[in-house]
Amino acid sequence: MRRSSPGSGLQPSDIKFWREAAYRDDVNGKAWPLGIRASDLLILAVVIAVIEVNVAVGGGTGAAPLDALSWVIGAIIALPLLVCRRWPRAVLLITFAEMILFYLLHRRNISPAPLMFTPVYATAVAGYLAWSIAVPTVIMVAGLVAVGLGANERPVDLLAGFLPSIVIFILAVALGEVVRGRRALAAETSRRLALAAEEQRSEAARLLAEERLRIARELHDTVAHSMATITVQAGSALHVLSTRQDDPVREVLVTIRDTSKSALGEMRAVLGQLRDDTGDRDVTASADVTASPLGLDRLADLRAAVTAAGSPVTVTVEGDQQPLPPAVDHAAYRILQESLTNVLRHAAGGTPADVRLRYAPDALMITVANDGCAANGSAAGGGSPEAGNGIRGMRERAAAAGGELEAGPRPGGGFLVTATLPRGDA
Repeated sequence: MRRSSPGSGLQPSDIKFWREAAYRDDVNGKAWPLGIRASDLLILAVVIAVIEVNVAVGGGTGAAPLDALSWVIGAIIALPLLVCRRWPRAVLLITFAEMILFYLLHRRNISPAPLMFTPVYATAVAGYLAWSIAVPTVIMVAGLVAVGLGANERPVDLLAGFLPSIVIFILAVALGEVVRGRRALAAETSRRLALAAEEQRSEAARLLAEERLRIARELHDTVAHSMATITVQAGSALHVLSTRQDDPVREVLVTIRDTSKSALGEMRAVLGQLRDDTGDRDVTASADVTASPLGLDRLADLRAAVTAAGSPVTVTVEGDQQPLPPAVDHAAYRILQESLTNVLRHAAGGTPADVRLRYAPDALMITVANDGCAANGSAAGGGSPEAGNGIRGMRERAAAAGGELEAGPRPGGGFLVTATLPRGDA
């Protein structure tokens, strides 16, 4: 499709293109078969009525007698108007030929304006301005010559008789040109708005890509670097400790090394996803699943890590444990990960955590509870439900998977997190 850049001047060829496109859209978008609409039937009825009135009064020198053939011809010559909206120029030429044949074969002195007004207007709207001017001019000049040669009338009187038809044709051309201009303006305005919206989307995508790259650089230079340092330092410490496998310090260092190594791997995957600008993605759901496809199959490792860190974790599974959709599986794991991390951070040391997974036919219910007292006086397991970004992030993950999450202090002490995630189709 022909396009010009926003803000650039329109060339004559562009104007013609968009005017014709607007006309074609109007015809193709609203027409019945063959381009016939209810308004075309109404126009046809009105034109036939006006032509028949002209046939009835159109006597004069050399006119054929008013008979049934006159009435039939007056109706038949208007039938091409039904497809005038679809083929305006062809109908204009057909009606022109019909008027010539009518004058030659069964002449009644009728005006061509009632029959040809609609084709002239439609031709002008379609963009064939020269045709809409030339054809009426030819038939009016031919009529003036024919009538002038066959009647002894003064030129002024002759011109006065043809003046109403001339005015009607001028109005048809002028009206068609105005309508065409308005349609072209509407089409051009719509095109410019579409281009402006497209530019806005492109600019927003560019800014988003730049922001993602900035975040990726910051994460790489800070968090990823720190995690790598922790992994290396923990590994180095293991080399200088005793080789006793039951040494509690060694167990802690192994947990630190393995956890930081796993977190570093996940961080690298996230950084790679942030740098991938191949298309728009849901950062909280689909992209995150692609970057870090962790699910409930890693729950045993998570439980072992939290237990080794000092908070025993009990896991209870109820219902038919069927595979979950990737987005739901990943959201469930992240919610459990954040909930158990909050137990380590905010609850008193050694506080046990109870994890329950209930598989219903249409949803997965997750419950993470602890009854320990907070070490710093806040609600155990996470502090205020509105504090920090952990609980907010869990709610966002649940919402992105189509579910919901509630978190808050328990009446008898401790903290409770409940989430409901739809299972959908795995």
